[in-house]
Amino acid sequence: MGNRLKTYFLLGILTVILIWIGGFFGKSGMITALIFAFLLNWISYFFSDKIVLAMYRAKQVKENEEPYLHSIVAQLAQSAGIPKPKVYIINSSTPNAFATGRNPENAVVALTTGIIELLDENELKGVISHELAHIKNRDILIATIAATIAGAITFLARMLQYIAFFGTVNRDNRNKGNVFQLFSILLFAILAPIAALIIQLAISRSREFLSDEGGAKISGNPLYLANALRKLAYGVRRYPMNNANPATSHLFIVSPFSGKDIFALFSTHPPIEERIKRLESMII
Repeated sequence: MGNRLKTYFLLGILTVILIWIGGFFGKSGMITALIFAFLLNWISYFFSDKIVLAMYRAKQVKENEEPYLHSIVAQLAQSAGIPKPKVYIINSSTPNAFATGRNPENAVVALTTGIIELLDENELKGVISHELAHIKNRDILIATIAATIAGAITFLARMLQYIAFFGTVNRDNRNKGNVFQLFSILLFAILAPIAALIIQLAISRSREFLSDEGGAKISGNPLYLANALRKLAYGVRRYPMNNANPATSHLFIVSPFSGKDIFALFSTHPPIEERIKRLESMII
């Protein structure tokens, strides 16, 4: 299944879970949860770039300060057919990068000092092209939609647990001794948010594959990013970003933490080996 199609399929599954759990509350309950989640994520959508840049003390650099980086970004943005994003630098030995911004007109590419020192020009082009692909594909918007639906599911599930615990759901059945149905409701209320999180992370992994492919086309050579990923895997193991916020780890081109996830389902990024393999397969 193509990564783009997979994203839409997973968003559809999230919607089905939302409708299913919303059935316990009727239309008004589900709409309330959606509005609540939408408001939270609307704030995140419009202000997350400023929040995350401040979180990592990223500093915007002008063209006269970093002509080398600006030249690469400008060239690749033209190739991608999007406006040139702002360029920020994070003072960190961890080699990493991310893109943020709600749309191509308000985009930012942030790079650590570690990645600038570690990679050569072609490898930097591979990384920046990957980030520009995220911007072009409007991945911040897609992530916000996924977060909104997942947030609504979690909100409804918490309400369902509370109601079921106090016995106001199917009280008549409970009085008749139908403990099994009450247990089923509680189990579903616990598992639904976990399922929503797994699907949300799967969407994140699919978008990484899609941006790898798109970035390879923007840079003109898949090996630029493949070679960069090899170095980044080693660099992050050597210099992990221990102060990174796990809630923002999906933004980075590679996970900022040194250890591998115990469970692949809860990983924000696909395995680097698989990403490199796919990139190398693009070479004709």
